[in-house]
Amino acid sequence: MKNLYVPGLVVVLGLAVVLGIGSVNTGEKTVSGLQRGDIIGAFHVTKYAGAEDDGVEQGKNLCYRCRNGARPQVIVFTRSTDQEVIDLLQKLDKAIAKHEDSQLRTFVNLLGDDEEELSAAAKKLAKDSRTKNVPFVVPNEFKNGPDDYEINPKAAVTVILATESSVKVNHTVAEVKDLNADAVIADIDRILL
Repeated sequence: MKNLYVPGLVVVLGLAVVLGIGSVNTGEKTVSGLQRGDIIGAFHVTKYAGAEDDGVEQGKNLCYRCRNGARPQVIVFTRSTDQEVIDLLQKLDKAIAKHEDSQLRTFVNLLGDDEEELSAAAKKLAKDSRTKNVPFVVPNEFKNGPDDYEINPKAAVTVILATESSVKVNHTVAEVKDLNADAVIADIDRILL
C-alpha cells in the first residue's frame, strides 16, 4: 500500500505534544508550535473523517480545541501521512480508549498548500490508520496552521500535549522518520487530570 505524501501537509492532533525534537540539515533543533506553559488558543477546522461517534458530522467547521475545553488533549499537526504518522495515530487511538475516564482527546490537523488535496488526504489517512477515536481535520488556516500556534513550515510533524488549556509537552520533528510515537505516548501521563 502506497502512503500519500502531500508537500506542505501538517496534521494537528487534539492532545498536542511535540516529542523527539528533530533537526534540520544545519544540525539545529527544529522548534515548532506552542511550547511548555503556552496557552492553547481557539482555531477553526473542518472535520473530514474519523471519530464517527464524537457527535461532529463530516464537513462541519468548528473549533475542536474549544470543544475539548480544558480536558487533556493531544493536538497533532502533520505534513506527512507516512507510516510513522499512522503508527502514532494508532497508538493515540488506543490511549484515548484506555484513558476514557480522564476524557483524553485528540485531533489530527493536516497542513499543506491545497485544501481539496488535504481533505482527500485526511480521508485516506483515517482509512489507512483504521482509528476509531481520532478526528481528522483541516484547519481554516491550512497552509501552516493557526498563526498564533507558530507551526514551523520546516517541521514534518508537531505534536502538542496540553491540559487545562496549557501546553505541557511539545514533540517536533523536521523529518517524519525521526517521529518517536512511544515517546509521545509516554508523555500522556503528564497531561492526565
